[in-house]
Amino acid sequence: MAKRAAETENGMRRLSAVERAERGRAARRRTPRTRHGEFEPSAHRQDPVDILEGQSAGRVPELVPIRYGRMSESPFRFYRGAAAVMAADLAHTPDSGLRVQLCGDAHMLNYGLLGSPERNLLFDVNDFDETLPGPWEWDVKRLAVSLAIAGRENGFTDIERAEIVQSAGRSYREQMRRYASMRHLDVWYARVDAEQLQTLGATELRSRGRKRLAETLAKARGRDSLQAAGKLTEVVAGERRFTSTPPLVTPLTELLPDNERSTLEEQIRDMVEQYGQTLPSDRRHLLRQFTVIDMARKVVGVGSVGTRCWIILLLGRDGDDPLILQAKEAGESVLAPYVGAGEHSMQGERVVAGQRLMQAASDIFLGWHRAKGIDGRERDFYVRQLRDWKGSIEPEFMAPRGMRAFGDVCSATLARAHARSGDRTGIATYLGSGDVFDRALVRFAETYADLNERDHQALVDAVASGRVAAESA
Repeated sequence: MAKRAAETENGMRRLSAVERAERGRAARRRTPRTRHGEFEPSAHRQDPVDILEGQSAGRVPELVPIRYGRMSESPFRFYRGAAAVMAADLAHTPDSGLRVQLCGDAHMLNYGLLGSPERNLLFDVNDFDETLPGPWEWDVKRLAVSLAIAGRENGFTDIERAEIVQSAGRSYREQMRRYASMRHLDVWYARVDAEQLQTLGATELRSRGRKRLAETLAKARGRDSLQAAGKLTEVVAGERRFTSTPPLVTPLTELLPDNERSTLEEQIRDMVEQYGQTLPSDRRHLLRQFTVIDMARKVVGVGSVGTRCWIILLLGRDGDDPLILQAKEAGESVLAPYVGAGEHSMQGERVVAGQRLMQAASDIFLGWHRAKGIDGRERDFYVRQLRDWKGSIEPEFMAPRGMRAFGDVCSATLARAHARSGDRTGIATYLGSGDVFDRALVRFAETYADLNERDHQALVDAVASGRVAAESA
């Protein structure tokens, strides 16, 4: 029995806590923590606009200019859409060799509020389009750079930005060390809820910041399918339908001729039915109590613009019992060329598996499906509620103190997500009790923020020259 208890599911012997700590010390000898401050673009670095154009090749052509328009607005907006660019750069940076389930796009606006199945308001990572196993440092660095870029756009000084990023590094390190001392179940049950955010706000934010936090929390609780239906739909000839606001929301009736529209409608209805098979049995039973009423194409995000995204209106008991699902196309992760494709052949399943592993609680309707389009091509999708108490905090309204507090809670949340899937003892030992890694993170963030500004300018120049078309929406 003792031997079996020391084995994992694949027959590999589990390492003891002492052995995991030694792994962390060995990693530190192999890759000193100071090296994480180093960054020099590869001599063979691909043109960032080429990377973006390569991504656009498989997207909806008429929506691609919206993506370029949004990314060209500012360095921060460019950064949000340039996960593929940074993934290629991170592949040439030092890492400890310790792997976790990565978010893959852990910038500060990919953290926010969401509702748990028990109707608690939680704070967590909330975007997993790029999730794959890989070096834990990549997520931490992407978060750190986003803080540096946002700080620049807010006019923060060099010292203020350095304090924000170093504090985020310290928060990740200290939380990982705390998780290393915890039982597996305690790590799994750990979460950040609204009450903890309010407590943090009371100690870290001034009165204006506390007021804005309270408003954000209250607003998030009202963002659900009922609110979404009120905003996105209207009653036409006695039936509820999506309101047309092209190009952002375009009902199927306006997208395709009658024959093609009828085919696509049937395919989306089939998607709802088939994707339900990926849900637990109780939630599958709940889904079957709803009837599909209408469908539309929706433009979402910055980096995701141009991928196929459908919103689907379902009604339950009556017109006051709506459910709005979002089916979003899932392509290969931008990390895959550098860390491998992972264990899931279906990209929607990859996204869902990563989300369930990293989040403290996930949407009850989260599932996946592979569907054939009217063009005969198969594409993968993941499905979830469009809104379920979702909320975010916009960085442009943050003072330095507020951004430091926000960065701390983001990095602590990231540490918890990584601790669920990776060797938290090894990572904690690698990071140690000193601030060596934290200070290195500052150097990396500022250096990469410089590069991001140059990449943003390259896109702006490409738009100005006519190389790529951009439009606002």
